[in-house]
Amino acid sequence: MSTIRRSTRATVAGAALVLSVTLSACGGGTAAPTAAPTTTEPPVSAPADAGAQHNDTDIRFAQMMVPHHQQALAMAEMAVERAESPDVKALAEQVRAAQDPEIATLNGFLESWGIQPMDSGMDHSGMGHSGSGGMMTQGDMDSLGAASGAAFDKMFLEMMIVHHEGAVAEAEREVAGGANAQAKELASQIISGQTAEIERMQQMLA
Repeated sequence: MSTIRRSTRATVAGAALVLSVTLSACGGGTAAPTAAPTTTEPPVSAPADAGAQHNDTDIRFAQMMVPHHQQALAMAEMAVERAESPDVKALAEQVRAAQDPEIATLNGFLESWGIQPMDSGMDHSGMGHSGSGGMMTQGDMDSLGAASGAAFDKMFLEMMIVHHEGAVAEAEREVAGGANAQAKELASQIISGQTAEIERMQQMLA
């Protein structure tokens, strides 16, 4: 009788040992998935860290490009209302659709860097296009406002080409010397988008 009990106890102990080993093995198999998400955390937090980095080139880019875009919008709005050519009107709509949201993005950069955003009501007309990123003078804007018909279309295209060339030059400076990844990405988009529009406007003039 005692032999049977000892045998039974040995069997139960052996079964418990096997169960313990089995559970340990199962536990080891489920540990890997729970550890995996920790390896994905650095890439998620990296963009936020990179976004905090900026230098003087980034600041110049944002501060120059906001009034630059604002003037382009003023020109585009004139063209939407007054251009004779449907193609010029369509181009003006494209300029407005692209640059209006970029102003908010650029001011968002400045705000995140602890710098006062550019006031949309500021008068930037005194920034002539010579050495100032293609900006038009107030005289240029007045001349455009006084034109009509085909003469308006021609003047608008000529002025917007110079304006875009200035924007591309500013964006190229940002790509070359900026430190903020998001600002550099926006600059790259400006280069590609406005270069394509310059080619389109040159074809319209031809």
